[in-house]
Amino acid sequence: IKLEMPTINLDREVSALATVPEVVEALESYAMTWQKLISTALEEQLKKVPQGDGPLAEINLWRERNDTLSALTEQTKLPEVQKVLAILQEAESEHTGDLQIVLRDLRKCHVEAMDNVKFLSTLERHLKNLTYGTGFHVVLDTIPSLMNALRMVWVISRHYNKDERMVPLMERIAWEISERVYKVVDLHTLFKEDRAAAKKKIAGAKSTLEQWKECYFAVRAQIEISGREQHWEFDRKRLFEKTDYMASICQDLYDILQVITEEFYNVFGPELKAVTGDPKRVDDLVRAVNGLTSPMEELTFDLFSIENAHDWKLIMEEFKEEVSVENVKQIFVQNLKDPPLYKNQPPVAGAIYWSRSLFYRIKHTIIRFQEVEGLLASERGKEVKQIYLQVAKRMKEYEDQKYNQWRDGTEQILPLLLKNNLLTVSSVTEEPITTKESVRFIVNFSPVLQEIIIETKYMEQLGFPVPEIARYVALQEDKYLRYTNGLKNMLDRYHKLMETMNEAETKLLDDHIQELWRVFKSGHRRLKWNSLGICDFIVRCTRAIRKFESLVHQIHNNSEDINNALLFIESTNLFKFPLSKNGDELPKVKEFFEYVKCERAKDVTHMVRKYSTIPQLLMKVERRVANTNSGKSPKLTSYYAYWENRIYQVLTQLIVKNLKAFNAAVLANVPLFQTEAILSVSEIVLQPNASEIDKMAVQCIRDCVEVTKHFVRWMHGTCIECPPQPVEEDEVITFSFYSDISQNPLIIEQAVLITQNVHKLLVSLSKYLKQWKRYQLLWKLDKGVAMERLAAEKPACITFDEQLQFYMKVAQEVTQQPLIKDERCIRLQLAPLVYTVQENARGWVISLGKSLNESAREELFSLREEIQVGVFNSCC
Repeated sequence: IKLEMPTINLDREVSALATVPEVVEALESYAMTWQKLISTALEEQLKKVPQGDGPLAEINLWRERNDTLSALTEQTKLPEVQKVLAILQEAESEHTGDLQIVLRDLRKCHVEAMDNVKFLSTLERHLKNLTYGTGFHVVLDTIPSLMNALRMVWVISRHYNKDERMVPLMERIAWEISERVYKVVDLHTLFKEDRAAAKKKIAGAKSTLEQWKECYFAVRAQIEISGREQHWEFDRKRLFEKTDYMASICQDLYDILQVITEEFYNVFGPELKAVTGDPKRVDDLVRAVNGLTSPMEELTFDLFSIENAHDWKLIMEEFKEEVSVENVKQIFVQNLKDPPLYKNQPPVAGAIYWSRSLFYRIKHTIIRFQEVEGLLASERGKEVKQIYLQVAKRMKEYEDQKYNQWRDGTEQILPLLLKNNLLTVSSVTEEPITTKESVRFIVNFSPVLQEIIIETKYMEQLGFPVPEIARYVALQEDKYLRYTNGLKNMLDRYHKLMETMNEAETKLLDDHIQELWRVFKSGHRRLKWNSLGICDFIVRCTRAIRKFESLVHQIHNNSEDINNALLFIESTNLFKFPLSKNGDELPKVKEFFEYVKCERAKDVTHMVRKYSTIPQLLMKVERRVANTNSGKSPKLTSYYAYWENRIYQVLTQLIVKNLKAFNAAVLANVPLFQTEAILSVSEIVLQPNASEIDKMAVQCIRDCVEVTKHFVRWMHGTCIECPPQPVEEDEVITFSFYSDISQNPLIIEQAVLITQNVHKLLVSLSKYLKQWKRYQLLWKLDKGVAMERLAAEKPACITFDEQLQFYMKVAQEVTQQPLIKDERCIRLQLAPLVYTVQENARGWVISLGKSLNESAREELFSLREEIQVGVFNSCC
């Protein structure tokens, strides 16, 4: 569109040209032409609508309008046009006002178009993804970003911040989303595709439709929370009615695929053919399933059109009906032999209940679909109804068969079950049984009897007539429950009591256990479940158990006292060490072992006193069990032996544990006692020497083991200490645990190990002392002989000086040696040796000094004589 420019000369000033009538008249003609042209152009642009239903068409509309109006606007800004307007305005032409109005309209429309193009361009990338993106995943990723971009346009734009602009744009977006689903979901091919891929496709379509609405409400909520933006109060019907309906259709299609895949195809597979052994029947079922989707593949109406909602509902109802009947039929056929039962349901009544629940399920479905006019009148409806009648007849036959079998079996077996004894015994023998695992009593109330009671109650609830004897037993259920609970509680008490007893206690109480079994005897020999006197039997058994329980508790109390005495003995420390006196000063070797010996003697006295209480405690048990107090009852022979063996074990553990502890102390880096290094007869030795220390350690170990000599053995078959036995004249022997314990390999091994470790420590100290032998010339050489030999040589003073320096250096060197050497548990005191070496070095210094003094004096006297002789000769 082009504005025609004036052909007259307009080079003069505006004011001059405005006074020329011919010029003004000519320019008014041009102005009228321009007004008509611009008005027509604006009118045509405002009449234009987007060419298409999608949102991109709206962007294209505004882009074309902006291009057209931009071209017109640029022409109105030309100098020639502006001068014409100025001349007409100066001349006060009546055409100026109309032209100015049109120009204002042009500028307004141009600004609006330019603004809309700018803001709608921010949506273009998202809208292209929505329109042309491959797959629903692209659309799903785009919708949230698109909705946020729409919010920005709503907030910033001056023209798309009103409902009348934003709602149509969103409506076009909803149309575009719906169109994507239209293109993908095709019922003619959907059910022929791979079922997993088809389900994925439908799920993607449904998610896309739902996300459109979800993102809208999410952004709407953000706008409301911000409180600064104008709220979105758009017409939801225009935006979501179509997409919501399409989402519901997608859900229906997904459900159909799910039912066919999960409930049919996964069932009618190779496994079912193998189980049923009837491949042809399974193939027929598969074909029937394939036929379920035939009405949908042959649709003659638009699936996603709301106008066709009623027709689609009828098809879905028919599908659900057919699926329901077929489903129930398959469930019934597959689970005939092992029907699923509710918790606590008996097998027969539970199976009948299961069959009836399936029947009511399909019956309810059929009745409900009868209410839909014409649904069962179709050919497919008649087929479904026929299947329903066949399944119902088979279910009724199944119920009758189950009931008849139960009734006949109950009348036959119930009298026999009532004749069962109250108790059964897991191990029956006439000989005395003295081990706690030998006999266990069990309540002999058959699970079958309990099942019949439950079946009877359920059968009556289901409306079946039950045998009189079964009704009678069912009415006595509470009584049987009291009996079984009473018997179980009584037997649990007995078995728990027996489990607390060890083998020795079981043998000890054998007579009492046999007496208790005699009370139980009528329960597993005479009394039946239809007998009288069951309550009295339970009371007698409970009373007998209570009496036996009291006896067992008393024996356990005495056993606990004996165990406490043995625990005291076992936990005694037989190697108590003295504490250091003053800081680093430790006891000497002999003092250390004497202390251990004295402390051990004190502890042994306490241990023997505890040991002497054990026979008294056993005699208490004897009084309770045998009514005697002799300590030698034949009934307690094995019990005495049990405790004597326990005492042996405890004493063995006592010695082994103490020897191990002492061995650990020997090897620990904590010194326990000290010895000294001294010079004896020209040799460096320990004081006391290594041999004496070895002997003291061995004796200490021997004393530890000999502690068991204080524990006197009992006479055979008693708990009385064996008196000393004469063996030779004036010699007696006392039988103690020592003879057995001292031969125990573990104890011998520990004793040898300790001796070896002590010996190794002493050898290590001896090796350490060998380094002091470098000073042995200090005490091995005869100083007198050495000094005479040195004097005879008449050495120079420097020789004496060298010797003196050497011995003074030795005296100084030994003062720098450590005075203590710790070797594991032994501390070696080196101070006496250092003092001896220093004294020897000083002795050599003194001897050298004397020899030097004598040599100097001889030289001095000799020199004086020479001087005197020389003076005398001079005088003469």
